[in-house]
Amino acid sequence: MSLVGVLHRAETGLRDLLSRVARAFGWTPVAIPYPGYGSGGRVRVLGRVLLAPAGTHPESRLRIPGWQRFLTLEAPGTAVDVDVAGTRRRLTSDADGLLDAVVEVDRPLDGRPEVDVRMSTGDRSATAPAHLSSTDAHRGVVCDIDDTVLVTEIAHPLRAAYRTFVQRSRNRRAVPGMADLLREVTAGAEHVPVLYLSNGPWNLIGPLARFLERNGFPPGPLLLTDWGLQRDRWFRDGQAHKRSSLLRLAEDLPGVDWTLVGDTGEHDPALYEEFARAHPDRVAEILLRDPTAAEPVVERVGDVPVVRAADGTGLSRGRARLRG
Repeated sequence: MSLVGVLHRAETGLRDLLSRVARAFGWTPVAIPYPGYGSGGRVRVLGRVLLAPAGTHPESRLRIPGWQRFLTLEAPGTAVDVDVAGTRRRLTSDADGLLDAVVEVDRPLDGRPEVDVRMSTGDRSATAPAHLSSTDAHRGVVCDIDDTVLVTEIAHPLRAAYRTFVQRSRNRRAVPGMADLLREVTAGAEHVPVLYLSNGPWNLIGPLARFLERNGFPPGPLLLTDWGLQRDRWFRDGQAHKRSSLLRLAEDLPGVDWTLVGDTGEHDPALYEEFARAHPDRVAEILLRDPTAAEPVVERVGDVPVVRAADGTGLSRGRARLRG
């Protein structure tokens, strides 16, 4: 067995031991719903099951400060009752404690911007919205988070680690003009789907959601991933997460042409170009934040326009140039 396999087995054994100790002290599973999305009568529900002290409200686990957010005990294999607009399903958390399923709702959901998703374990329950796009929506937005809307400086690991693990979300800086840009892209139509796709961990969904709301970004679900050792590798494959998420969105919302928003610091340009070449009829435009661009730059991937600029204001100017 490889070193990473040995460490993964040791970590799993330690978590199992800590979970047994926590349960002995009265901790029980709580389901924490995350914002989902849907259209028509289909809703994708997302959430996680963690162990928590008796009497703890599930939503309080989203407000744990700083690095303590990563000290969680997941509860795999836990049955969770889910209610979406009166349609009830029982789901089971996966090996990482995650819940991810599509619920076919018994009655139409058209005409409303969101619907509540309630998750319950025992006598504790919590609610999160599922954001609904119109069944005739023809455009939507997929937007990266780190260094696209939120200044993280991933290229400088120590600064990025401080901002991720220590700095409070209320003190984080938004990339100038990005909230206005997303509102511009979604203006003029009702219930345009907006999804925030990131390689950040689910542990950060609470502060990230509050950051987006506080800085005026359009509401929408966050599609994050799970950090930690894997059986055969040190980290999860971030590119695979984004690639599979884009393909999933194309299937879930088949009538939508996407504006893909990211930055040039990591893999967004290559991933978005790959998706645009494979599905040119599903991509309206690619907008990339490039801190090195003195002026907006307009390029193309096939027939798909690509705009690069230093911030949201520059990207908006580049889009205006495309419209003539």
